[in-house]
Amino acid sequence: MYIIGLISGTSADGIDAALVNISGERYDFKVDLIAGETYAYGEELQREILAIASGAPLSLPQLAALDDRIAHAFSQAALKIQQGHPPAQLIASHGQTVFHRPPHGGLGYSIQLGRGEAIAHHTRIPTISNFRQADLAAGGHGAPLVPPIDACLLSHPTQSQCIQNLGGIGNLTYLPANSHQHLDQVRGWDTGPGNSLLDLAVEQLTQGTQRYDLNGAWAATGTPHQPLVNQWMEDPYFQQPPPKSTGREYFGLEFWQRCWQQSQADHLCDADLLATLTEFTAVSILQNYRQFLPQMPDRVLLCGGGSRNLYLKERIQHHLNPIRVLTTEEMGLNSEFKEAIAFAVLGYWHHLHIPGNLPQVTGANSGQILGQLHPVGSNQPTML
Repeated sequence: MYIIGLISGTSADGIDAALVNISGERYDFKVDLIAGETYAYGEELQREILAIASGAPLSLPQLAALDDRIAHAFSQAALKIQQGHPPAQLIASHGQTVFHRPPHGGLGYSIQLGRGEAIAHHTRIPTISNFRQADLAAGGHGAPLVPPIDACLLSHPTQSQCIQNLGGIGNLTYLPANSHQHLDQVRGWDTGPGNSLLDLAVEQLTQGTQRYDLNGAWAATGTPHQPLVNQWMEDPYFQQPPPKSTGREYFGLEFWQRCWQQSQADHLCDADLLATLTEFTAVSILQNYRQFLPQMPDRVLLCGGGSRNLYLKERIQHHLNPIRVLTTEEMGLNSEFKEAIAFAVLGYWHHLHIPGNLPQVTGANSGQILGQLHPVGSNQPTML
């Protein structure tokens, strides 16, 4: 079955689109990546998304207009990725997260813009969206949703592994050996900041002329300031046991502004600040592993945009040594489009009426079929 997976992560740097061919049944399936591409948002749209995710107010008409613009961008990505390839039979769209509230004493809440019914209307392809809502309604965090796909695609017969995603936010999947046959032993949660604080820092330090530190080259010229890293690691999030999730609402603009003020008080130069923020991400990963994993993994596989940050990868390797740090690319799974591929699989599972969440990962009270199906020509989602 030809399916398009679509997602834009918390960095909002563009829409990752993956056209895949999936065959097989339940958790025994094969995925062939036919085409993968990232379609950048326009600067104005990206700026608006990041502002809203950081708490900027907007009216309901403005929210509706933004939802429409994002849906149009996702629709265009779906149409472009098919050019020269077999047509897709289904679109599985995560959308653009602009707000996420974990379930503390009640139900969680998460908003992904880019409504599926509009994508189905524009592309004339049935579209599944709102993947997080069923898990949230069952008392879960609605995140992370990728761990069962990691178990099916990256399981190793003898080695335990951590799949460490480095988007705007970091999250991990813990896979025991032979995990595709032991899904009940798979674990996962959000580890804290990935690239979010680094990207905010680079944007401020360059007055908006740069959005990120290419390969971590700028940060690599600096020296981490350990007292600040230690101070930031005292944040309560790092002591909170899984299941847990977070977002730019927490590790975003307000957190960055505190980091900036503290770095100025300690007279850090720009390079040292970036090195310190990089160290913060690396140390937060280490602490999550040591404190909450059943055992340290035999190896770690990086994915997401941060996996291309060579300095960040070097610091993670330094802290996890002698555990080997690789990328999912080296294991045959495209690291850049892994998340888009994962949501294509979740769409496939919806099509097969298979639960897509892992309750021990998200905290939900039961397995749930994820997503809402929007048939072509219908303005109402169909729950299956």
